[in-house]
Amino acid sequence: MRFGLFIPPIQSPGESPTLLLERNLELIQHCDRLGYHEAWVGEHHSGGWEIISAPELFLATAAERTRHIRLGTGVNSLAYHHPHILLDRLILLDHLTRGRMMMGIGPGSLASDAIAMGIEPSETRRMAEEGLEAMMALLANDGPVTRETDWFTMRDATLHVLPYQQPHFPISVAAAISPSGPRLAGRHGLGMLSVGAASPAGIEVLANLWQVAEEMAAEHGKQVSRDEWAVCGALYVADTFEEARRDMRHGLMEWREYMGSLSGMPIDLSITDVNEAVDELIESKFAVIGTPADAIRHIENLEEKSGGFGSFLLTIGDWGGREGQLRSTDLIARKVIPHFNGQLAAPQQAWKTMKAGAAELKATIQNAQAKATERHAAEQAAKGR
Repeated sequence: MRFGLFIPPIQSPGESPTLLLERNLELIQHCDRLGYHEAWVGEHHSGGWEIISAPELFLATAAERTRHIRLGTGVNSLAYHHPHILLDRLILLDHLTRGRMMMGIGPGSLASDAIAMGIEPSETRRMAEEGLEAMMALLANDGPVTRETDWFTMRDATLHVLPYQQPHFPISVAAAISPSGPRLAGRHGLGMLSVGAASPAGIEVLANLWQVAEEMAAEHGKQVSRDEWAVCGALYVADTFEEARRDMRHGLMEWREYMGSLSGMPIDLSITDVNEAVDELIESKFAVIGTPADAIRHIENLEEKSGGFGSFLLTIGDWGGREGQLRSTDLIARKVIPHFNGQLAAPQQAWKTMKAGAAELKATIQNAQAKATERHAAEQAAKGR
């Protein structure tokens, strides 16, 4: 299983946006050094919380500061872009990153974005489907592409630069609880980005959503792979539950205000005590706040419910403050990721074997030391010393 970051981001408008952007770049650098596989960054244009408006620009900066981590737009809101222009920008990023780039697509999660642009929010899913169809036609590189819709026109369009990755960079479709995302992923044989898995309802429908993707793929002569399925979830860990709870004094209440006002999450905004807020989140299963062992159990449950997926992405809020967030991702890299990657089995078995034979090994070492001492004494005696 691969591990990565899903960074909308969700950060309080009460801080410097310049420094918040820098903090997100710093987090990606930190996770690149820790061996995280991927980082996805969202696109939003209103509300003051999710302040990255052009993920490809942000990721170009991140690419210059990192070496290994793959970088994805999570997601580009297709209804807000001419498909040819957006695709050209992403192909440019694919070349600049030497193939570390990934594309996430969706209709856009904030109705306020669409309204500000004069777009009817109920139309964005249809527009996203039309935009993706045009982009996939261009990427097929089978000849000039002509499309006429009520919101974009393409006439004999072709790509004058092909992607660095062939036949193209990985593309994933955002999916929450409705089947619209899986249907689109299946129709085009693409990956899936389950952004709604961090909820009881999302967890319960994971397997069904993947089944929808497989059925649509079969219907359209395509294939989908679980290895290209990423599941997101909110995790914050510390060495002890008490420490993780204390860290929630930084950022949790502000996050609850935003998410409780915006989403369908059953958040009781009358709760003003941070400890009660932590208990509410844990009991509702919207988040894991605890230890690495708690995180492992949560991810194993997701695996069981879904039937398996390729990547688990940490949904990044502003919990724990800057230092707490760095510590949490570090602890996950040291204790959680190697559990799922099988990296702990060999050293743990080697240590178990060594402990089991410790007495014999100790006697062997002592015997060798005694023989060396005796040999030295004999050599010295032969020399008359």
